[in-house]
Amino acid sequence: MTRRPLIAVPARFSDSAAALRYAAEVNARALIEAVYHAGGEPFTMHPHAPGGHADPDEIARRLEHCDGLVLPGGGDLAPHRYEAAEAHASIYDVDDEQDAFDLALARYALDTALPMLAICRGLQVVNTALGGTLRQTMGGPDADHRPRMHPIAIESGSLLGGVLGVEKAQISCYHHQCLDRVGAGLSVVATADDGTVEAVERPNGAGWFLGVQWHPEDTASYDAAQQELFAALVAAACRPAGQFARR
Repeated sequence: MTRRPLIAVPARFSDSAAALRYAAEVNARALIEAVYHAGGEPFTMHPHAPGGHADPDEIARRLEHCDGLVLPGGGDLAPHRYEAAEAHASIYDVDDEQDAFDLALARYALDTALPMLAICRGLQVVNTALGGTLRQTMGGPDADHRPRMHPIAIESGSLLGGVLGVEKAQISCYHHQCLDRVGAGLSVVATADDGTVEAVERPNGAGWFLGVQWHPEDTASYDAAQQELFAALVAAACRPAGQFARR
């Protein structure tokens, strides 16, 4: 490509931000820089899903000229999105418009083979979009991964293993929820020592997709393996549809 591939990154709503006089829409600088350093042009996307309902046609028009998508971390999904009857007391930062928008982006990318990297909440969004469920709490400070550096075991022969070039990795996590029932078509390719699902792929799906429960942007500036996740997304965004062989 003669231009940087355009990588959409939906913004997260924030009550405030330094130097601004209003509520803000934000993305982590480390995440945006990781996309840029990988050769992508990060595009922070305004979430628009009034009343908690996103228009699929509008989503399609807005993503039409994008070459890839990063679904970043953020607050918790509303439990009703994955058929939970009640919300656990630990649920925080739920926003119905944010949920609807992220779910619509995920479904568009899955349906159209738009290359997608889903991070933390983003992984949970994809799992929910495919009919999976979440554990609303991992059990509190002694059990959750917030914050925590820990090792993962990666499935040999997986896309993730090919991208990282290793079968074990040290990762940076910040999550108090995790996948429970895995969504249709997803395959677990990395787990923590406690059995937590840390990464999934879609081996029989079209396009390039990786979902990771950790935050690769946390360490990408000095950990080449974590930066390689963003490089792989950008490389996929540069290839014509259908050319996504496992490495």
